[in-house]
Amino acid sequence: MKAFLKRLEVDSDGGPVPDRWINNDIKPIEASRRTWGFWTFHNFWVLVNSNISSFMTGSSLIALGLTWWQAIIAIVIGQLLSTILVVVNSLPGAYYHLGFPVANRYVWGMYGSAFVIWNRILLSVVWYGFQSWIGGECVYVCLQAIWPNLEQRIPNHLSASTGTTSASFVSYVIFMVISLPVIYVRPHNLKYLFYGSAATILIFEIVLLIWSLATMGDTGFGSTISGPESSGGSGWNIAFGIISTIGSIAAGILNQNDYARFARKPRDAVWGQLISFPFYAITCAIVGILVTAATQERFGEAKWNLPTLLSAVIEHGGSRSRAAAFFGGAALVISQIGVNVPGNALAGGFDLAATFPQYINIRRGAYLTALVSIACNPWKLVNTATTFLAVLSSYSVFLGPMTGLMISSYFIINQRKIKVDDLFIGNSSSIYWYTMGVNWRAVVAWICGTVPSLPGFAAYVKPSVVVPTGLTHIYYICFLSGLAISAAVYCSLHYLFPVLAVRDFVQTSPPAEVLMREYRERWDRGDEVETILTETTKS
Repeated sequence: MKAFLKRLEVDSDGGPVPDRWINNDIKPIEASRRTWGFWTFHNFWVLVNSNISSFMTGSSLIALGLTWWQAIIAIVIGQLLSTILVVVNSLPGAYYHLGFPVANRYVWGMYGSAFVIWNRILLSVVWYGFQSWIGGECVYVCLQAIWPNLEQRIPNHLSASTGTTSASFVSYVIFMVISLPVIYVRPHNLKYLFYGSAATILIFEIVLLIWSLATMGDTGFGSTISGPESSGGSGWNIAFGIISTIGSIAAGILNQNDYARFARKPRDAVWGQLISFPFYAITCAIVGILVTAATQERFGEAKWNLPTLLSAVIEHGGSRSRAAAFFGGAALVISQIGVNVPGNALAGGFDLAATFPQYINIRRGAYLTALVSIACNPWKLVNTATTFLAVLSSYSVFLGPMTGLMISSYFIINQRKIKVDDLFIGNSSSIYWYTMGVNWRAVVAWICGTVPSLPGFAAYVKPSVVVPTGLTHIYYICFLSGLAISAAVYCSLHYLFPVLAVRDFVQTSPPAEVLMREYRERWDRGDEVETILTETTKS
């Protein structure tokens, strides 16, 4: 068994010998792998915020009872707040070049961080499967454009309980297969994929908007925009719309250090995200509202889902429409790969590599994420599991407090001073060992930030549950309220029950800018963490 496990160990790749706490993929990133410049971050957020999910943001908000202009207000405010949170929470990665799992070690403790990591792994697995199924719908459009009678060419042999057909399942398998080579690409080499994918989806969005408006004719916009004006949603519904907008990217806010650590310079991560994130997120959502309204009268109903819209183009048009739909579907396939692989497969790879660094690197972890996602039965999640999807869409109840802990720990408790060496020491000699490897202050603070939103969360997931209006309103602002409460409790507990080793380091170490520069120079010189750990442990 020992020989077998030895063969399973990951290669060091010129880095530290993998052990329980470190391998080459989770150590601080050295200069040769810091390849993400301004345009890499720009293109990354083009993909993350210009996709089918972002396109449909308006539909989810209008379903809450908001008018189209209230939905736009909620989207703008929500995305601006998301931008601030993404940039602020990515600074440890941009300056110390630490990934999300390692950064949480100074928040939760060496063992306590596993709680946050496993939550993120769960989201990566489920969302990879979900987005892959959506990618399969895009492949379906391409196949349907070639063979309009696709359902007859691939007879259905699946039961109605699955909520899908054999043709749709084949399309999903095709998408999963063509994603596999992209997963193999190392994160620091992804910039070329980002360039091509970002250009493709931007061209598609522009062409789609021009086509829908130019061919709208005298029928004008559908009821989505031009219908009878109503009073719209209440202020609390608008607030819920804002939080729903933030919640759609909550997982990305939480683990953005995983990508910011590849920044060539910290300002590349800051400005690349600050400019591109809100612009493309807001633009794509508005395009979704305009395109849906412009095509509503033509197809008799509002078609918010892009693959469904392209299928309608095929059914109502001739050969030219089929050709246009094929290229549209192909653009969406590229878009889905561009958002799903970095956002979910690699995110799962990072977290699994940090959890089992001796046996899993980013590649193995990413492929494992893709494999396990099949077990989630994404075809049933998309088509039948409405309660489960409601839980996932409201998961910001749990992620908001986690984000609050990360931000308050970095800026207030640690004052931007991190003793990086100790993040890879799994014993009491690390200042981040806390109590048996767990920072109980983080646990208490997270519970305090989560509990107030749970009654409203339960009522949202299961409408038959009745709770007081006040608790429902707390749930409507769950991400921000949870973030603020957890941050306040965390800081208070550290003030009342200080961790002496952490406090002494913060008080006696050089200024944060000097500390960051010293660590960066050591990594760039090739002073591997393994050597540093040996010396630190001996001392």
